Amino acid sequence: MDRVVVIGSSGQLGHDLVEGLRAADRFEVIALDHSRIECTELASARQVLLPLKAQTIINCAAFVRVDDCESLAREAFAVNAVGALNVARLAAESGAKCVYISTDYVFDGGKDSPYLESDVTAPINVYGASKLAGEHLVEQAAPDWSVVRVASLFGKTGARGKGGNFIETILARARKGEPLKVINDIQISPTYTRDAAQAIAQLIGGDARGIIHAANSGSCTWFEFAKAALELCQLAVPLEAVASSQFPTPARRAKNSALASARLQREFAITMPHWRNALGAYLAEKGYLPS
Repeated sequence: MDRVVVIGSSGQLGHDLVEGLRAADRFEVIALDHSRIECTELASARQVLLPLKAQTIINCAAFVRVDDCESLAREAFAVNAVGALNVARLAAESGAKCVYISTDYVFDGGKDSPYLESDVTAPINVYGASKLAGEHLVEQAAPDWSVVRVASLFGKTGARGKGGNFIETILARARKGEPLKVINDIQISPTYTRDAAQAIAQLIGGDARGIIHAANSGSCTWFEFAKAALELCQLAVPLEAVASSQFPTPARRAKNSALASARLQREFAITMPHWRNALGAYLAEKGYLPS
């Protein structure tokens, strides 16, 4: 039974990865949250990782507060790039495969269709730049590596660094009867962490390498995503589609960050559910659907 270490196990994706890998009954899973490992400190991370003798190390640890990254670039690069490099080096030392979880933010949004693994990267904010740096460093430092890009995650545990997720915020406000204004000019690939975790578990079993996208199929705007959630939960509140210019943020956002999971289907025969089906499954898991 292969031993898999999941770093960043308390986050949305990390939590579901631990559950999914354990449910697969093929792996011995060791979960490491931030209290157990500090990826930015090579020496202390070495003391934690090397004795574990893992076959695979999955690095979900990330500085994910996109807007804060603009003013805290040093911290963002420390976690997303230097931390990724440290984990990759230690994976190489221990002979383990290194799986680095990355993001749709590595693209600039200028494409008219979902991004493929082969598309040119060009991040437009600090967060995206720090994650892309992490990708390159992992590729250089780990002989056996893969980068799995995910996008617009939603899962039952919420994002630890963000205090929840988009759907939770929308539903909480809707239950209070608050009118909602949601951006309708940015294309995304909403991705259920349980689906992404299951895909990653299959990839590990299949010994995948290189850059792979693992996002739910289809794309939509944030407005369409919110509208679908409200309809499924049968919550009727005023919902207005607005331009992103009405909500200026410190970090620039790509107009299109949708991902196409082409390699999953073509090379590994893994089909990601459509985001609408994934949303329904998530709402059912949370107990939000009307009886």
